[in-house]
This record gives sequence, C-alpha cells and structure tokens, in this order.
Amino acid sequence: MKLQYAVGIDIGTQGTKAALFSLDGKKMSEAFEKSNLIYGGPGEVCQNAEDIYGSVLRTVNALMKKSGVPPKQVAAMGIDAQMAGIMAVDADFEAVGPYDSWLDTRCEPYIHTMINRAGDEVIRRTGGPVTYTHGPKILWRKAERPAEYEKAAKFVLPGVFVSGKLCGLKAEQAWIDYTHLHFSGFADNRRKVWDEGLLSEFGIEKDKMPRIVSPWTEVGRLTEQAAKACGLTSGTRVVAGCGDSAASALGAGIVEKDMIYDVAGTASIFSCSTDRFTPDLETKTILFSRSVIDGLYTPLAYIGGGGLCLRWFLEQNGRDYEYWNKQAERLEAGSGGLYFVPHFSGRTCPNDPGVRGAYWGLSFHHTGAHMYRSIMESIAYEYAYYYSILKRQNPQISPKYIYGAGGGARSAVFSQIKADALGIPYRPLQEADTAVYASAMLAAYGTGLLGDLKAVMKAPLREEVYLPDKGRYEIYQKNKEIYVNLLEALGAFGEKERGE
Repeated sequence: MKLQYAVGIDIGTQGTKAALFSLDGKKMSEAFEKSNLIYGGPGEVCQNAEDIYGSVLRTVNALMKKSGVPPKQVAAMGIDAQMAGIMAVDADFEAVGPYDSWLDTRCEPYIHTMINRAGDEVIRRTGGPVTYTHGPKILWRKAERPAEYEKAAKFVLPGVFVSGKLCGLKAEQAWIDYTHLHFSGFADNRRKVWDEGLLSEFGIEKDKMPRIVSPWTEVGRLTEQAAKACGLTSGTRVVAGCGDSAASALGAGIVEKDMIYDVAGTASIFSCSTDRFTPDLETKTILFSRSVIDGLYTPLAYIGGGGLCLRWFLEQNGRDYEYWNKQAERLEAGSGGLYFVPHFSGRTCPNDPGVRGAYWGLSFHHTGAHMYRSIMESIAYEYAYYYSILKRQNPQISPKYIYGAGGGARSAVFSQIKADALGIPYRPLQEADTAVYASAMLAAYGTGLLGDLKAVMKAPLREEVYLPDKGRYEIYQKNKEIYVNLLEALGAFGEKERGE
C-alpha cells in the first residue's frame, strides 16, 4: 500500500496543533491542545517538558482517530516549535528542568553581560542582537541553576526534545536546525557552525551544544511505545524540523527574495526575504534569520505581545474582535492623536526592558474604539520602523505585497492599517496557520516523498487585497516618528527608575 500522508506538528506558545496532510496538500484532520504556561516568580514563564511531549502524543492520536486514515499509510512526521526559548536534556534525552519560554525574562542580567562583552560580535556572527534568547538563558542557567547546568548533556529546543523522545534517541544525537542560529548567541550563522570564539568568551562548553543540521534531515523513527501513544506505526520517519516562524514563512510561500511576511498572532512578527546576509549592527533591531530554503534569509523583528495586547483589551472591556473591529473602522487614521505601546514585558527588538505598555495622549474625547484602534496602529508603526531599517540595509528590496497569516490577518481594519502604514498592498492567506502544513511537507521532502519543496509551497490567498491610501500613508509616516521617539523616551525613563 502506497504511503501517502505526513503529519505536521506546531508547538506554539498558546498550544500544540497537529494536522495530517496528503502529499497533494489536502488537510485530512487536525487537533489542538492548549499549553500550560507556568508563571512563577518575577519574569518566570516556563513549561513542564513532559507536558509538551504529552501534548504531541495526544494531539497526533486525536487527529488519527478523526482522519480514518490507516496508520501504516502515514510515512513521516515534522515538528516546528517556539524558537527563542531553550531547555536541556541529560545523556538519556530526559529533560533537565523545565523549558524556559521565550517570554521568560529572568535572563535579563546576562543579556547585559553578553552585550557589554561582545554585543556587536554576537550580531556579526549570529545575525541576531542579544535579547531573551538562547545565549543569555544558557548563561542564566549556568549561574543560577548550576546543578542543572552540570547535568545538561545538550541544550535543545522543545521540538527537538519531543522528536528525540519519540525516536528514543540519546543526547549525543541531538541537533539544532539552522533556522534557529540567529537566536543561539554562539553560532556562526553564515557558515552554519558553532563559533569557538564566542563559546570560549562566555565559558560555554562546545560539547553541550547539539550538531547543526538542515531542517529536512531525517533524525530517527518512532519507537513502538511512542507510535502506540500517537496512533501511528513504529518506524514512522521523523525529520529535524525548524522554528515556528520559519515554518510559518515557508508554509506561506515565502521561498523567493523580496517577499514581506506578517504573522499576526500571539507575537506580531514582521519579516522580508533577501539573499544577502547583512546583520543589523546599527540599530540592533533586526534578527537576521535563515529561511528553511538554503541561501535565503528572512530578517525579522517582532513584538512579543502584539496579539496578546488585543486579547488583553477584550478581557478588560468585554465584547469580541468583530465588535471592536467594526468600531475601529469608523475612526480616522491616527486614533485622534492617541498612541499605544504594546511592550508589556519590555521591548524585544531592540532589547529595552525599560519600555513598558502605555497609552499616551489620552483625552476626554477618546473612546474604547480609539483605544482599540491605537493598539493595531502601534503594531503597524513598529512594522514601518522595521521596514525602514531593512530598506537602509538592502535598498534593492522591492516587495510587491505583504503576505499576512495568523488570526489578525482575518481583520479587514488591521490589514488595511498595515497596508497604509507601509505603503504596500496587503494580501491575507486563506489558511491562517501555515506552520503545520510546512512541517508536514518538510517531513515528506526529507524522507524522499516529495522532490521539490519550493514547488509545493504556494499558499492560496484570499480574494481581498488591501491597497494603501496615500493620505493615510503620509499620516502614518509622521506618526511613526512620534511613536519611535515615545519608545525611546519610555526606555530612558525606565533606566532612570532602575537607577541605571
């Protein structure tokens, strides 16, 4: 019987989603399980590693029951996961401590350590500025959890942990794929190797770092125990997978240069593809990440709580997105002079923990609709700022559209605001969640079931195209400058409050 299906799994911040696809891209079934985020002391956000593993077993089992597809027809599995957090495994691939989420800010002192000692060199080598990512988190664990650090055989990503458990691997077989290297703190991104100088500078043993592989590398096969729990057959092949942002971009069809991509999800992520590696040493804002497609880069920046801020507003004020979107549509660009700052946990791109969430410019004529619209406009101002940096670095970039994914791309008013702020037409994708599709097709490609990965990554678009308005573009360009100045002022105020 011909093997015709592949499973894609996305381990996101809000939950684990799994889907089964035929090789022609048809989704057969899907399942979702909400994450259990643990909020501990100040800055602590983590997850129990076994909870993450269990969520994968349960969601895959659920989708197989729904699909009616015989397990022996499922050939391969691919996993993408959260990118900036990190965890550790011992020699037997058992978790050492929890998974420290990308939302966890306890490593902040070690961000300053890395910046002060080799900040520019980290950017030059990895492509990413130092922020709440692998390097500072590993240094934090070494200093604050020395017993865990000593026990750690390898530092790995959550998707790698799950795959290793599924396949019964040992730590010596652990890996990191190259789409994560801009977050690593210690890698030479261009050469795809660990940087001996950076590791030595910060006292991190190279043997604690996993091998670097391509996302489609086959890493193992399901054990009998894992296969039974998943509802699959033992021997089902598993590929290395990639980061969730990289998978989202791949599934959205970002496979050529000069394509802008927006993920309007929990985090608001802006990226633009290029074939040039030009790390952002000037503003230290852009993370110069690799695409799954080798030789292509997808430099990006993000707001850690972009979509979370809209959800927060609903939690405080009631009603649903549809209601507030309609109210916001009735307002003119600029929200009547009201500005919002979405950095509730500090600014990430560039790293500035002194910035916190705020409304600025409130007056008695402002309504809830102004407050809601200003959240969306603040995200668009950030995107316009990110794009201006990319244009300075790569003047030849000339994107035709902004391709939008995530729940926020379903909002007409949000899509129009982004088109107006950047002066580029906005095209939402039909499928909001593109990562699981990309992970499934990556698994099929890595196991030889597909011959051309780029050819199958042509994401269908919705009929709507949001064209930019020149007048609103000019308003937003002026407001963007005011917004960036506001961020800088808030950052300076935060430093003063902390006595820095």
